[in-house]
Amino acid sequence: MPANTTVSANGNPNPKSMARKETIYSRREIEGLIADGRKIIILDQKVIKVDAWIDYHPGGHLAILHMVGRDATDEVNSVHSAETRASMSRYQIGRIEGRWENFLPPYQGGKFRPYVEAASDGTDTDDQIESSDTSRAPSPLFDTEKTATRRRRNVDMPRSRSVSSASSVEESESNSGLAYLDDITKKLLDIDNASYPPLDGATQDEIVRKYRILGQRIRDEGLFNCNYWMYLIEALRWTFLFSMMLVCLKYGWYTSSAVFMGFFWHQLLFAAHDSGHMAVTHNFNFDTTMGIIIVDFLGGLSLGWWKRTHNVHHIVTNHPEHDPDNQHMPIFAISHRFLESLWSTYHETTMAFDAFAKFMVPYQAYLYYPILCLGRFNLYVQSWKFLILGQGPVKGSAWWTRWFECVGQVFFWYWFGYLVLYKSIPTNWDRFVFVMVSHIVTMPLHVQITLSHFAMSTMDHGPQESFPQKMLRTTMDVDCPQWLDFFHGGLQFQAIHHLYPRIPRHNLRATQRLVQEFCNDAGIPYALLGFVDGNKTVISKLDEIGRQAAILTKCQRTIAERGDVLHSH
Repeated sequence: MPANTTVSANGNPNPKSMARKETIYSRREIEGLIADGRKIIILDQKVIKVDAWIDYHPGGHLAILHMVGRDATDEVNSVHSAETRASMSRYQIGRIEGRWENFLPPYQGGKFRPYVEAASDGTDTDDQIESSDTSRAPSPLFDTEKTATRRRRNVDMPRSRSVSSASSVEESESNSGLAYLDDITKKLLDIDNASYPPLDGATQDEIVRKYRILGQRIRDEGLFNCNYWMYLIEALRWTFLFSMMLVCLKYGWYTSSAVFMGFFWHQLLFAAHDSGHMAVTHNFNFDTTMGIIIVDFLGGLSLGWWKRTHNVHHIVTNHPEHDPDNQHMPIFAISHRFLESLWSTYHETTMAFDAFAKFMVPYQAYLYYPILCLGRFNLYVQSWKFLILGQGPVKGSAWWTRWFECVGQVFFWYWFGYLVLYKSIPTNWDRFVFVMVSHIVTMPLHVQITLSHFAMSTMDHGPQESFPQKMLRTTMDVDCPQWLDFFHGGLQFQAIHHLYPRIPRHNLRATQRLVQEFCNDAGIPYALLGFVDGNKTVISKLDEIGRQAAILTKCQRTIAERGDVLHSH
């Protein structure tokens, strides 16, 4: 891995390098560096330039790009070991003084001004105000007029009357839809603002301070330490389910065998989630190897694909433009914002609210569970795409994972596709039933994955919202009895998990009390619903957005029909 030289020939710290690390950077200077294309993050008051490291990051480059220009201390601390965090000092180029005001990252649309030293005589306060305006996020509330202007930029060009009439209809249709969606956005922002602490610096700083104290309390109580005996129990459960699958298969009870196969996959992926977060041994190579064996060799999916999406999800949770875990157009729209045909920064494509989406989304509340029954098939497609296109890391400590995963895919399709489906099941119909039943049985896992976020806020409160407040605003926990913890596999504690992803899941219940105390002290609501009530909330939200989609489509159709009538005259 490339690194800045910080050690002299005799093994002692390089004085020039040490002096450079103590250079004080103003916010305006850092803005200029970012404007020049540098990847700068703030970590514990240190200015870190990660350009040389970004291609080597095992978690992928997108997670870093979403942190450029921001104080990433809490995000970085939540997902990295102390040793990894210490190694980041090799990329330190200076320090900051005082409180850091976050920029909107360039990858999210932030705009940055080049730094001209001669023009830096103004006060830093003025620079901060100007740069805050410069890097403000494109907003559906405030940029409607600009958007309409862009759409009208060719209006003054000479055109025929018919073309002008058609354009006027399209413009009216677009503006009407934007106004309707903007009104919804304002109402939802008002609800969030009334429910959560204000976003001023003093309030958010106090939340961060209490969050870090909470983290130390959790560490002092040993809750970051894994109880490996619990994984022995997990392994016995997996062995039982897989053995029952084989027994039923041997006696020709193919449907029963398929049910046990689905249960096996369902339980197995909880451990994959643990290992993907380094929450088992906290050792990258061991946990990654364990995760690939579970996900690829035994499940036929890709751990690398999951980590690529999930790392971004943990940084920009529930953000319509940026979080891949809530981008399901044209099937589902979990925010009214998707009715605007948003650009996905993850998929680098427009999530169009097209004719198919206009047909599907109004019925999404009814289609939710049936479509989730087929969710595993989509995971195969995404996994193959990830591995075939080589979208994972090719440098650094994770370079080997793609090839190990490819071996895992061959192994899976040999034992499942050839030995189980082809050799052990006699007819094509029985094979079809086995595949469908085994995959449909995993549907509760997809419900558990979506439950914690689909019901929560998808509003963007800007770069000044603290990490803990954003996680708790966008994530819900599920209340269930302790004896059912094996069924939920830790996914019932997603709010806690998002605050501290490296806590082993068997310790999450013990952590819940501490997190609830923190929420009460910080004035942040702790969302906790039962499994049934949580599902009702999700369905209600999907139904509401479906009705909004139907209203918007009807409005646009009416305007278009009026335009046709006017055009015919």
